[in-house]
Amino acid sequence: MSGATLIREAAWAVAWDGERHHYLRDADVAFADGVITFVGKHYEGPADEVIDGRDRLVMPGLVNLHSHPSSEPLRKGITDETLSPGFHHSSLYEFLTVFDNDAQGRVATLQVAIAELLLSGCTTITDLSAPYDEWLDVLAASGIRAVVAPGFRDARWFTRDGHSLEYEWSPGAGREGFEEARRLIERARQHPCGRLGGMVYPAQVDTCRPELLRDSYDYAEEYALPWQTHAAQSVAEFHEMQRRHGKTPLRFLHSVGALGERSVIGHAIFLDHHPWLHWTSREDLDLLADNAVSVAHCPTVFMRRGISLRTLGAYLHRGINVGIGTDTYPHNFLDEMRSALYCARIAGESVADLTTSDVFDAATIGGANALRRDDIGRLAPGCRADLVLVDLGAPSMMPVREPLRSLVYVAADRAVERVYVDGELVVNRGEVLTIDYRGALAGLQEAQARSLERTPSLDWAGRSASELSPMVLPIRE
Repeated sequence: MSGATLIREAAWAVAWDGERHHYLRDADVAFADGVITFVGKHYEGPADEVIDGRDRLVMPGLVNLHSHPSSEPLRKGITDETLSPGFHHSSLYEFLTVFDNDAQGRVATLQVAIAELLLSGCTTITDLSAPYDEWLDVLAASGIRAVVAPGFRDARWFTRDGHSLEYEWSPGAGREGFEEARRLIERARQHPCGRLGGMVYPAQVDTCRPELLRDSYDYAEEYALPWQTHAAQSVAEFHEMQRRHGKTPLRFLHSVGALGERSVIGHAIFLDHHPWLHWTSREDLDLLADNAVSVAHCPTVFMRRGISLRTLGAYLHRGINVGIGTDTYPHNFLDEMRSALYCARIAGESVADLTTSDVFDAATIGGANALRRDDIGRLAPGCRADLVLVDLGAPSMMPVREPLRSLVYVAADRAVERVYVDGELVVNRGEVLTIDYRGALAGLQEAQARSLERTPSLDWAGRSASELSPMVLPIRE
């Protein structure tokens, strides 16, 4: 054992007993060579570095099951309250296609997102992106643990009028993208940093032909990979799948053999029980549970549109595995957890719909289970040394009675002091050590300016950014 680190007498530790998280008081946590070696009382082994834990909470690193870090930070200040009445105010069809990133801006955008995640205690990211040259190396250099999900699809969606959804199908595009994704996934798995993995990602249920969905799921089975697609994410998509196939999006995926224990459904909001649909069946929730399918829940992007899962508590009580994702900016994982709690209680009209421990489980074990990992999202000997130290002396954490509640409901990233990934220190005293955060923010600012200039040429009606996303207050010269 070399380079052992000991956190001595942590005031609180969130430990794992093989079945569930629990608190330990005055606990020692040791790790070496990227692996946790001890969690408990009275560690007596060697330690090259000893950290005083008396004013610290130690918890496992958080696991992000769904994110688009190469694009979403660019939309900050733009899509916070955009209106799209023709599509039930989903931002997918009118706005995500016109406020886009370019090749020059992707690296800075990715770095900003990862910095935000690390600062908020997230140590694993699932990156669902279109492939680009620098992708793997930037992820590796950031120090985060990353699951690379290169997207592919047969069609793109567009609108000519703001209310009709159309699809441009490109023969061969899906298969070519699938082949490129397979090559990238293999490169990720062999990357010398040892922290990159892969996920099979046919982008959307409505933009992929049945054969592509089925074959990509079979590939995930063959190579023991997780598989994810966006499905049940909008009213328009639900009705489009009914029009094409006479099936809900989930029922359609089941019919082509793409629902199983490796499946992760991004969002899964508009199931047949959702009140916005007023549908005639109530089968989709059982379909997810009965096939051991996971759901990637990303509340922030939808709550901006007045949309919510109905409800997170109901999914969990049915036995569905749920992980948390940051589908949009900010990539503040602790904020996303708080949003999950509040959205569930409002939609369920009861504080009893969801507990803080439910969301903490989703943010750790739920994501890890969906990624087919039993060595992340928990503090236990033999697990990867992905862990977070929270400063209990931070004003936002005091008075300290229930540390996880104080962290999630109040302090969030303000109290995150240190973050380790694979035993390497990547955040110290609120500063990211692996990314030039300020430099990345400057690059993001420039990328957004270029995007706003392109907007009129991409919008179906030729509208400017100011028309699509007006300023909160008028600007007077």
